[in-house]
Amino acid sequence: MPFPIKVCTVCGEEFELRPGKPGFANRCPACSEPDSDEPISGSKQNKTDREGNAARRSAIRDLLYRKDS
Repeated sequence: MPFPIKVCTVCGEEFELRPGKPGFANRCPACSEPDSDEPISGSKQNKTDREGNAARRSAIRDLLYRKDS
């Protein structure tokens, strides 16, 4: 039984939809590959997450425990 032929929504080329194909069912394998031009380093990402969480915590604390004047 042949695999169904699909048309990629990104580039418009036809491809066979095979079981176990990584990515989306409506994109060809070339368009399904993730862009890895500039990978985010773990330490840089963790630093921004920590800074964002700290700012979020302080904003919530200010809203919850703000003294009414």
